[in-house]
Amino acid sequence: MSAKAAETQVQTFKVSSKGPGGEDKGELSISSDNLDDRVRYRLIKEAVVMYQANRRVGTHQTKTRAQVAGSGKKPWKQKGTGHARAGTRKSPIWRGGGVVFGPHPRDYSYSINKKQRRLALRSALYSKFSSGEVQVIDGLDFENPRTSELVRILAACGLEGQRVLIGTLSSNRNLLLSARNLKKIQVSEVGDFNTLEVLQADCVLLTKDAFDQLASGELKAAPAKPETSEPEVVEAEVAEPEAVEPAPEAVEPEAEEAEAVEPEAEEASADDEDDGEEKE
Repeated sequence: MSAKAAETQVQTFKVSSKGPGGEDKGELSISSDNLDDRVRYRLIKEAVVMYQANRRVGTHQTKTRAQVAGSGKKPWKQKGTGHARAGTRKSPIWRGGGVVFGPHPRDYSYSINKKQRRLALRSALYSKFSSGEVQVIDGLDFENPRTSELVRILAACGLEGQRVLIGTLSSNRNLLLSARNLKKIQVSEVGDFNTLEVLQADCVLLTKDAFDQLASGELKAAPAKPETSEPEVVEAEVAEPEAVEPAPEAVEPEAEEAEAVEPEAEEASADDEDDGEEKE
């Protein structure tokens, strides 16, 4: 058998399983087929640098000479003072002046391929299993959030004072609340593991369900950036305007009254003329 074939030989790792009280519940096994065949240092470094870059906020800011407060008055005249010529107090060589190539707000995040992220995570877990830094606990359930109970369980497993990554199959709110106040304890679902948090942990503590999923080969790496769900835009139904029938033209009554008054006025004027003739 060649050296290369020996390196890629399938390995089986034994993991101790314990109960909440620290009692031994036997050993579990996992094959390297579900992880990786070796530690890929270069790929792990690429994944770690990516996750660290995506954590950066990038809010650093310095002022250029155009942003420094102050007037643009010339400090002194050009010649005859003995000083070096100067045109503004905002010069970068002056104390309190602008910064030439200082940092400005920017986004440091980037992403590598999904297959690279998954392979880097499998390789990181392979290193943890090969060095014996993985434990399985059966029955890590909390009816109520209880930090003291979690501290007691970790002490029974021999993990007191260590940086521990607890991996669960699904979200457990009571466990999250119990570990929230512990500085070195991190709780995460197995599907949300990333290479950086696995390598930072002194020990990876998996629940029985999470270990079974890991042993079955169903492992996905966390995305490079947290996915944000955009709210759905619901288009409002616009009601069509109803057809309005034109109103009938109204007949103006004033015109009819005026027409009716005109003949009366003519009759009155004719009577006045007759009276005038009789008087004569």
